Amino acid sequence: MSFFEFVGAYWWLVFPLGAAFGGSAGAVVKNVRKWDERRRRDRLELARIKYGARVAAAEQATATRTEVERTVARHDAVNARWLRYELDVAALIDYPLITDMREPLTVDFHRARRDAEAARPEDPEQLLTEPADLAAYREAVRHYETAFDRAEQEARRRRTSDFSPSEQQALVRAKRFLALAEDPAAGQAERQSAYRRVTRELEGLVVLPTAATDAVEQRIAGALGAPPATGGSATTA
Repeated sequence: MSFFEFVGAYWWLVFPLGAAFGGSAGAVVKNVRKWDERRRRDRLELARIKYGARVAAAEQATATRTEVERTVARHDAVNARWLRYELDVAALIDYPLITDMREPLTVDFHRARRDAEAARPEDPEQLLTEPADLAAYREAVRHYETAFDRAEQEARRRRTSDFSPSEQQALVRAKRFLALAEDPAAGQAERQSAYRRVTRELEGLVVLPTAATDAVEQRIAGALGAPPATGGSATTA
């Protein structure tokens, strides 16, 4: 039987076979479309993941820098509070325990201050890439703050109560002479004499840091137009 005879005899097969082939082609097209749509969704999801990772990294970097700046600022703030006592003799007369190394709280504070300084790098930018160092520095500053708060509160609570009545009177006189020594309206000899009285009254009672005595001498010398005193009893007081 020739091909044409076969087609003539079985022409009716065109309908079922056409439907079958047509259905298969439609299924293929449909599957291709689904696959293409899935690829498109995958690309979008991958883009969202990459973008989210970049955003998260940027946010983490910003948070870390903020934390470094905040910790350094807290450290500087405590240093400034302590520097007030380092430079202000009057404050030391009011709260002498803040420099008394026989006091456990004062010793703890100075130890914490040393540890915070040791944990602080010369360039704080180094902390941006060293999470462990940043955590250690943050903890050291926290301890420094706490230790200073406790030492200062105790010094303010007790003030001069640990001194005998005669020692308390010496502290009052020292503060009065200090005011005279820093009074620009007073004469040169009067101011210098008053300053010497300050150091004598405080001797054996209050430990004056060198920075505090230097600051007083600089203020007095600057007001008088004379070179600062050196080798005086203030440094040994």
